[in-house]
Amino acid sequence: MDVRDSTIESQQPNNNNNKFGLPVDSEQKATEFRLFSVSKPHMRAFHLSWISFFSCFVSSFAVPPLTPIIRDNLNLTTTDIGNAGVASVSGAVLARFLMGTACDLFGPRLASASILLLTAPAVFFTSTISSPTSFLLLRFFTGFSLATFVSTQFWMSSMFSAPVVGSANGVAAGWGNLGGGVTQLLMPLVFGLIRDIGALKFTAWRIAFFIPALFQMLTAFCVLLFGQDLPDGNFHGLKKSGEKAKDDLSRVLLCGVRNYRGWILALTYGYCYGVELTMDNIIAEYFYDRFDLKLHTAGIVAASFGLANVVSRPAGGYISDVMAKRFGMRGRLWALWLCQTLGGVFCIILGKVGSLSVSITVMIIFSIFVQAACGLTFGVVPFVSRRSLGVIFGMTGGGGNMGAVLTQLILFRGSKYSKERGISVMGVMIVICTLPICLIYFPQWGGMFCGPSSKKVSEEDYYLSEWNSKEQEKGSHIASLKFADNSKSEGGRRSRAIRRATRS
Repeated sequence: MDVRDSTIESQQPNNNNNKFGLPVDSEQKATEFRLFSVSKPHMRAFHLSWISFFSCFVSSFAVPPLTPIIRDNLNLTTTDIGNAGVASVSGAVLARFLMGTACDLFGPRLASASILLLTAPAVFFTSTISSPTSFLLLRFFTGFSLATFVSTQFWMSSMFSAPVVGSANGVAAGWGNLGGGVTQLLMPLVFGLIRDIGALKFTAWRIAFFIPALFQMLTAFCVLLFGQDLPDGNFHGLKKSGEKAKDDLSRVLLCGVRNYRGWILALTYGYCYGVELTMDNIIAEYFYDRFDLKLHTAGIVAASFGLANVVSRPAGGYISDVMAKRFGMRGRLWALWLCQTLGGVFCIILGKVGSLSVSITVMIIFSIFVQAACGLTFGVVPFVSRRSLGVIFGMTGGGGNMGAVLTQLILFRGSKYSKERGISVMGVMIVICTLPICLIYFPQWGGMFCGPSSKKVSEEDYYLSEWNSKEQEKGSHIASLKFADNSKSEGGRRSRAIRRATRS
């Protein structure tokens, strides 16, 4: 038996199934994903993570469905609205990167609750805006809350094993993103109800913002009270007891930013998730203006784009896991490239059709592909790095927001392009920016066009390369060894068959 194998076995806990409600691997990560379970800690973390992310989406995109009312109240120009839309997603670019680092050092529970509580005041103060400047600033600060996406994905990757991590990430993020669709329905209804009670139109929209603000604060307290960072406990307690090694911030950052795979995924994620954020900002106004719809009707149409997340992003995560079982990591990469490219094609078509019914149909198909691509992306991300998992998540998540910022600056700020032409050009950008996926290569598993390295690099070799010899002597690498062992399924059926034949 290899020394590494014996080290892994010596670290495996006994009677895991008696300790947890779900079967677990050697890292105590759940090997099954039971959607309707609330067992502690795995499924409880799942439900807390998606609900907290959901609340941030509701807060961040509560403005767009009420934009026609707000612009009349504040005399906003098209440029003012475009700038605010850019601001709403630009704040989270740096916030997401920092969130990834915070997760690596302090754990997803504290990181998530902190950003929720820090940004809730901005949602409350949205009711007080009186100028284009305050409108832009409060959308900017509210957008910081979208960094909870990183803690959500980090949390799921810390709780669920390789065979189901794509599904867990996909459902958690998909149901969280669902908030972008729900708020398109919720805010016009809340506004209408408050106005019907007796409030003036320009007062009713202000009062309506207390609903998402209160919801966001409530979810923060739930995460703090009921959440748990890892299957074994919270980061603070585990570090204090010595069960979890304290890592060096500079080494964590260096391992993350040196890995080119993270940068490619940041780019490509900018043109699936970034496009989704862009559409959340413009779609209600697009249908309201182009097809002369009523505010509530435009909100319902726009909501269908975000509501597709209830199935599309989870489906992307599930497809990633299914492809990995048969074809390994190469299957995950091919599925991601194909799905995102098709999303780009339907985005091009959406900007060219002029019929309301056809536009709605194409928009829904487009939303399914682009959101599924988001789920497929985070079927790949957890395997890029073990030591710098949070940094890679932060880079990829920040790339998503950066894509939204650039797209809105180039295409939807001011009147250089009509919205329909801007949407078609955005589709071309999706197709082009998805091509670099073919450059992602894992020496132990291969890439889209090449198999594993001829040098026979193992999973252990890949993940242990993040630790120097002194760190390995201290035992800091044990968690990476376990992860490497649990990731061997990413070689696909052929790889597993070869391993079985070798052992026999």
